[in-house]
Order: sequence, then structure tokens, then C-alpha cells
Amino acid sequence: MKQLDTLLKNLDNYELHGSAKAGVSAICFDSRAVNSHLSGEYKPLYVAQHGEHIDGHLFIEQAIAEGAGTVVCEVLPAMLHNTVTYIVTPNAQIALGRLASAFYDYPSRKLKVVGITGTNGKTTTVTLLYKLFSDLGYPVGMISTIENKICRKSIPATHTTPDAVALNALLSDMVEAGCEFCFMEVSSHAICQHRIEGVHYTGAIFSNITHDHLDFHKTFAGYIQAKKAFFDALPKEAFVLTNRDDKNGLVMMQNTKAQIYTYSLQQMADFKGKLLNNSFEGLQLVINGWEIHGNLCGKFNAYNILAIYGTAILLGAESEELLPALSALESATGRFQLVRNPRGAIAIVDYAHTPDALKNVLSTIRDISQNGAEIITVVGCGGDRDALKRSIMAKIACEYSNKVILTSDNPRTEDPMSILIAMQKGVPLSFKQNVLTIENRHEAIKTACMLLPANGILLVAGKGHETYQEIKGVKHYFNDMEEISNLFENLNL
Repeated sequence: MKQLDTLLKNLDNYELHGSAKAGVSAICFDSRAVNSHLSGEYKPLYVAQHGEHIDGHLFIEQAIAEGAGTVVCEVLPAMLHNTVTYIVTPNAQIALGRLASAFYDYPSRKLKVVGITGTNGKTTTVTLLYKLFSDLGYPVGMISTIENKICRKSIPATHTTPDAVALNALLSDMVEAGCEFCFMEVSSHAICQHRIEGVHYTGAIFSNITHDHLDFHKTFAGYIQAKKAFFDALPKEAFVLTNRDDKNGLVMMQNTKAQIYTYSLQQMADFKGKLLNNSFEGLQLVINGWEIHGNLCGKFNAYNILAIYGTAILLGAESEELLPALSALESATGRFQLVRNPRGAIAIVDYAHTPDALKNVLSTIRDISQNGAEIITVVGCGGDRDALKRSIMAKIACEYSNKVILTSDNPRTEDPMSILIAMQKGVPLSFKQNVLTIENRHEAIKTACMLLPANGILLVAGKGHETYQEIKGVKHYFNDMEEISNLFENLNL
């Protein structure tokens, strides 16, 4: 419960119509949720946002009818209620973030919050930072695509970065639980939609940027600007750790006030790595003279480890305590997860759902596979998302594999076959005899397992940690890891 005037201290450039002494029981941006937050004289505050598909201003009257005592909007309604306080602001999304932060007593200021953004590597880096600091004995929170964590308590995740109210509620719960650190993924959507407005960051990480989310950002330049806005807004006391080997790694830092640090495998950097050995058993890596033997594999994971090591050092950890804990880290769920069968074949489940991620995973498999092992790739593309990458994904799969099976991913509201037809356009004419199209994902994985020779390698890409398929708007249980494990066992493969 809060008084409105205390919340307004975190806003600027607004017009107040009504009393600033109103009692606020909750912050809501969905009019349907207002009624459940009534509490005596304290009433919910409703924020009317111009959303991507829905304009919250159309539901102001409904919110008031449900019990809202305060309305935040960009356009003052024609009809005003004398019992309601109205706050007019230039950007309701920004106002929502700042009000949510104030309502929960600025929880991010009581934690060391580190955010990571980039196309690939966010989930792995956040998850491994959470595991690393937990193993070192710190109480830690995590906000990620897979799950949210408050110390050892797991909370299901619905978005890579939650909405501003849910985000601040999570951060508040972390403070209440005694967490010292929070490691969180920051998506480009969340940056554009100001979901992280009002969050105070101790540090930030840039991993890389490649083709993705152009259905939302429209152009690659727009996507870059969205990511860059995160670093532009950092305070001068924060640190930022950027991948110097990404051509946009330093571009992202052009307007930041934060202290800049770099990591690299190829150039001089604050955290310089050298990859000594890369196999399915793990990595051997030297960072600033310290040698690490880890369970993770792949050059992309060498970059993740560099980012994790650098972040830990910048947060005050010592190299001597980091090395054993880093060496013990296991891959995040659905990120280059291996399953072996008795004949020696390997199956890998990975979330790779962008062209660059798929190329990274397949090139890693090719680089570390022994004796020219046959590579079979099962891959699809999601519906209602960036359609431009579909043919590119198929083309990359063909370039790095011996056989490819195109299949359904999460078609959502699209026709699965229309997605697959778009992917087929990327298949080179000379490779068509090595490509199958099997819409049913279970049958596609089963076929791949049956075709897999002894000592062969199967990559099932695109869904990773997800335990569902979304078809015509309905989620059906589906788990790639379970599918492969069951097939390996039941087919005696």
C-alpha cells in the first residue's frame, strides 16, 4: 500500500488532475485485474498504455468501473470522474516502470543487478552466473527465458524479461529473501517497451548481435538501436562488459556513461581468452593467464565463459575462488545438451533459433566431431515471427549437415506447411536429395534417430528448454530431450 504522492516523486513531466493523496493498493495495466486488488480505502492505479495490438485508453472506463482510483494516461479522457485522480504523462510505458519501481520501494537499488542483452548467449550466461555465485555461497536471484529463481526457489517464466510490475515484484521478493545479486536477461522487446524503466543496474553485458526479431524491429539498424538504448541509459557508476570480437561490440558503447570493459578471444581486451582445446568432453581455456578446464564445449561457450569470468571479477570475486567453480559448471537446460546412445552416437538439443546461433552450433559440431562423423540436423522455424530467416536457417542447416529434416517448431497461428515451404526455398538444388520434410516433430526426430549411424551426430534445434509445441494457439506438451532419450532407449539405437 502506498500514497500516490510518494509514487509521483519518481515521475517527471506529468499533469495531475485530482488529489495526490489517493491511496494506491496495486499497479495495474490490465483493466481485468483491477477488481482483485481492492483494499479498503486503497484502490488500484490503472496505467493506460498504447500497446502493440491494444490501446489501454479504450479500457479506462472499465478500469474505473472495476474500482481503479487513479488513472495514468497519455490522453485525458473526455469524461472525468470527480472521485478519480488522473495523471497525464507523455509516455505511459515509462511511467509504468517508474511507478512500479517506487511502489515496491526501489528493489533494484538494494541488489546488485546485472543485465545481459544480445542475440545469442543470454540464457546460458545468466544461468551460469546464477549457478556460479550460488556455488560460491551467495544468495542470488535470476530472471531468464527458462525460469526465474529466488535463491533456490524456482518460478515459471512467461517472458524473457517480465513486464515492469512483475519484474519489480520479483526484485522485491529477492530483496525480502536476502539476495545480494540478480542476474537477468534483457530482451530488445523489453527495452523498446520500457519494461526495464526504473531498474538500477550495477552492471551490463553485451554478447553479440545478429539477424533476429525483424518482425518487431523492422530493420537490423532498429534492432541495434534497441539494444544500444540499454547501454545508453546506464548510470556512470555502473560497469559494462562488451564482446570486442562482435563488430557492434564497441558501437553499443558509444553513448554509455558506464565504465567500459571488454572481453575477446581474438584481440587485446580486459579479459583475454585463448581456446586451447575444444571437444564434446569440454573446453580448455586460458583467461588472463589462468587456465580453466570446463564441462561446456564450443567456441560460443568460450565467449560465454569469458563474459561470466569478467563479470564475476568486476563484481569483486577473486580468480582463485572462481576457477574451481567455473570448471564445475554444466550447460543450461536446452543449450548444447548432449545425449549419448550405447552405439556411440550423440544427440544434441539446442535452442538455436536464429541463423547465427544455428551456424555457431553446427560449426562447433563439425569442428570437434571425430573422423568425419555424419551430422543430421532436425530444424524448424516458429510461426508469427520473423519470416525472413526461414530460408536462411534451412540453407545453413544444409551447408553444415550431411542430412537435414525440416519439421514443425512452434507454428502458433500459422499453417505449419507454409512455414516449411518457406524454409525449403533455402535448400540448395544440389542438396535436395539429402533433405526430408516431416511436419510432425515426433516423427521427424524418430526418423532422424533411425537414420543416425553409429558414431553419428544428431542436432535437434530450435526449441531447447521448451516443453511444449504451440499449434493453432494451443500449447501441447513436447520435450525434445525426452523424445530423443525415449527413442534411443526404446528403439535400441
